[in-house]
This record gives sequence, C-alpha cells and structure tokens, in this order.
Amino acid sequence: MACVVHAPTHFPPDSAYLFPTRSTRHAFSSCLTSSLKPSSYKLSSSRSFSAIKRPGIVTAVKEKAPITEERMLVFVPPHPLIKHWISVLRNEQTPCPIFKNAMAELGRLLIYEAVRDWLPTVVGEIQTPMGVASVEFIDPREPVAIVPILRAGLALVEHASSILPATKTYHLGMSRNEETLQPSIYLNKLPDKFPEGSRVLVVDPMLATGGTIVAAIDLLKDRGVENKQIKVISAVAAPPALQKLSEKFPGLHVYAGTIDPTVDEKGFIVPGLGDAGDRSFST
Repeated sequence: MACVVHAPTHFPPDSAYLFPTRSTRHAFSSCLTSSLKPSSYKLSSSRSFSAIKRPGIVTAVKEKAPITEERMLVFVPPHPLIKHWISVLRNEQTPCPIFKNAMAELGRLLIYEAVRDWLPTVVGEIQTPMGVASVEFIDPREPVAIVPILRAGLALVEHASSILPATKTYHLGMSRNEETLQPSIYLNKLPDKFPEGSRVLVVDPMLATGGTIVAAIDLLKDRGVENKQIKVISAVAAPPALQKLSEKFPGLHVYAGTIDPTVDEKGFIVPGLGDAGDRSFST
C-alpha cells in the first residue's frame, strides 16, 4: 500500500519514494514504508505548504501503487555511515580536506547501494589452497559508465573505482548562471553514442533547482541511453529538482544521502551544506 499526497510535502528519511507519472504532474508520492510527518515545504519565501495540517491542501488516500517503470524512485539508504558523512559535510567548520574525504566516502556508499542490482556476473570454478570452489565475478566486459558533473561531482565519485571492478568515466563540466540559474556546458567528454544497454551513473552532489541534472540527462538521452539505464547519485536533493526529474524522466532512479525541504532564491539548498565544489576544492 502507498500513500499518495496531492501537494509538495515533507520527505521522511531512510526510504524509497515513489514519484508519479506525467499524468499527475503536481502530486508527490510518499514512501511505501514510512508514515507522513507534519512539516513545511517551501519553494520560495512567498510560498509554503504544510503537510497534513492544512485541510483541503494536502489529502492522503491509500491505494495500491505497485512500483512500475513509469514512476521515478528516490532512495535514501538508512545506513548510519551515510548519516555520519552527511553530518560531517553539513558542518560549516569542516575543513576542506576532511570535507572532500567525507564527500568521497559518501559517494562510495551511495554507489554501492545503487549498483547492487545492476552488475552482470560470470560464474565458474577456481582452485583454492584447499580445493575447488564455485565462484562468481563481476563481468568486466560490461563496465558501468560514470558521468561526474564537474567540479563537485569529482569529489563524490573519487572512490568509485574502489568498489566497481569495471568502469568508464566521462567528464561533463557544467556551470550555473548565478542570476538565471540556468546551466551552461564548458566541457563535454561524452561519446557520440553509448552502446545499447549501457548503464550510466550520473553524479551530481547537489540536486537543487534541477536545471543542471536535467540538462545532463538530456545529453545522455540524445546519445541513446534510456531512463531505466540511468541512476543519479547525489549527496543532497531538494523537491524542486526531484519534481522536474519525475516529470521528465519516468523510471529514473535517484540515490541521495538526504533530502532537504527548501531551495532559497539563489538556488541553494537549505539547510544543505553550502557550495559543494568550493568546499571540496577550497576555492
């Protein structure tokens, strides 16, 4: 059973969240296992929505809502280490080297969660010092493509090769105009075409307004990658970005360290963790 909420609302932690199809553009679906909690969600300083407390604005109804390819899923893994590294990243007193290391450790954990059902294997037998054993290896002939969005994406993806036996990395540099909040591309190392069936991790630490991540996925789609073959890795996500992704890319999976409720007028997530690129590289 799932609880469908017909307004932006609070996201309970440590869960997978169902997002609706395009036919229900303004509805958020809550998780299958967590209950709704009273909270406030702000799109800007002039608009706010109160979950549960305001009759007529938020209604919750139980319905059978099977997970299908037409719904975007957002996963917030309930691992204590993920909570720890998010806490280190949030602290404004965390120095640059520790911040960058925390980002890398968080990325390692999120990537581990994201690829658990995504890695083809080969089976066989090997000789151990004591006898013959049946074994299973990750198939190196089908590497996972990793697309870090520069700059901050480099920090989050730093330890990817330590847990993925076979990868290919394609750098994508995008900057955001501070006035219009629209992204522009300054580096594009994506191939002209991805092989059929390619599995791609897009790594963007901050999903705030959604402009950058949407533009990045559009580039992947232009190169033949389907929604269900893309997973997004993010340290912190916010509802405006998640809503854009759910409307445009049904079937997408997003893995985030946490979900914060608010984006301010400058396009920064609140409480967030500040500018992830500046804090990772001390610039």
